[in-house]
Amino acid sequence: MTFSTFSKISMTALMIASASTSATIVEFTTSQGNFKVNLHDETTPITVNNFLTYVMNKDYDNTIIHRSIDNFVVQGGGARFEGVLPPTWIETRLSIKNEPVYSNVLGTIAMAKTEAVDSATSQWFININDNTRLDQENYGYTVFGEVIENGMTTIDTIALVPRCNTDPGVQNGFNDLPMPNYSMSDCANKLVPGVDNFITIVSVDIIDATVDTASSLAAVKNSSLSTTNPDPEPEKSSSGGGSIAWLALLFTGLIALRRRFK
Repeated sequence: MTFSTFSKISMTALMIASASTSATIVEFTTSQGNFKVNLHDETTPITVNNFLTYVMNKDYDNTIIHRSIDNFVVQGGGARFEGVLPPTWIETRLSIKNEPVYSNVLGTIAMAKTEAVDSATSQWFININDNTRLDQENYGYTVFGEVIENGMTTIDTIALVPRCNTDPGVQNGFNDLPMPNYSMSDCANKLVPGVDNFITIVSVDIIDATVDTASSLAAVKNSSLSTTNPDPEPEKSSSGGGSIAWLALLFTGLIALRRRFK
């Protein structure tokens, strides 16, 4: 069998499999431990597609957790440490449509945004409490997945890391920046930190894009939908984030096969 023939067969199989894919699981590898997130591909397709685009392009690799607030959220996806303080904001794509289908309860992951309704880009946060007030603030914050298995143990570890404020209130300043092994004195004196003084997201990888795993989630609907958005819930789509995830996995496999058939 030639590589070209195999490619055609694989693409056909991909299209068939993608049509039934409705959930994607990604794994975050961090300097404080790993955690997995199951995404709501069908019910928040725009948000999941956007998130997986950042994942596939490795935009989240070697970024940092840049915000942590007690009993509220752990936030990342927006900044990278490049040897100086404050950290550097990463380049982002166009903002996306808001999809506030689910409630911001404990253990969910949601998109961060400004006061504008459709302003989310790359940043996300994980709710470490039942933050249901976020369901209606600024037209609601889109929950697009849930931390699964024992992942919240890692999130809780991250939430306990001491924080530093780097010129709060000024442009590019960081409030509530978690910094391991970096004392309040170091922060006050603006001691130049190292990589070990940040919670690094080493990588975010797709680990499962083949089965319908969303049915196992304990998703809580946003009860404020009628007041936050007149028509917030998108039509279900089985060609959402799962298709993007399949393409990423297939691409890796085809490269390996191409080398084999040479």
